[in-house]
Amino acid sequence: MLTCLTKLLAKAIMWFIGISVALVLLFKFVPPPITATMILNGDGITKDWESLANIDRNMVTAVIAAEDSKFCLHDGFDVQAIEKAMKRNERGGRIRGGSTISQQTAKNVFLWQGGGYFRKGLEAWFTFLIENIWGKRRIMEVYLNVAETGIGTFGAEAGARRYFQHSAARLTRVEAARIAAALPLPQKRSVTNPAGFTRRYGNMIAARMSVVRRDGLDSCVYQ
Repeated sequence: MLTCLTKLLAKAIMWFIGISVALVLLFKFVPPPITATMILNGDGITKDWESLANIDRNMVTAVIAAEDSKFCLHDGFDVQAIEKAMKRNERGGRIRGGSTISQQTAKNVFLWQGGGYFRKGLEAWFTFLIENIWGKRRIMEVYLNVAETGIGTFGAEAGARRYFQHSAARLTRVEAARIAAALPLPQKRSVTNPAGFTRRYGNMIAARMSVVRRDGLDSCVYQ
């Protein structure tokens, strides 16, 4: 009995590895058609896939400034950020993560929202795959097309048209910073009329964008 279970488990693992690698290879060239977050959000789906060439560099700079300043330096995992998040969580209060843009992309495309060690383990596996198969530019391109930018709104293009009535190809620094400021809580934070923390955070992101551009922290996306 134990031998049979071991064989079944081994086969299941091999199937999972094969299917996951096949999906990652497919989405290196084909836009992911839909994600679990889109299906489960309950507010409809507004999205419009755009290649990175048609998304203003300000948007790339803004999300790196806001979400992952080491995007071009790490291999998918920011160990220092994870350690800091664990220490904060040990002290109690609101749970915070240390996820990189790569981890968020892996979660958004292949998995579901929420925590748990099992999902985190799967997230780590898919992060490893996309870092090694897609590369940084493709990761950024997919992230900016599947990230939730508002209620039922996904991607930079849909967000730009919803909030600013023009395409993501000509987002200003302030517009990109405001979208980036809303990303952690896109259903609760206002992009067009930010107030309080969201407004201050957006201004801080806009200021950080100069540092990102000056230090070439977005250079891996444009090599």
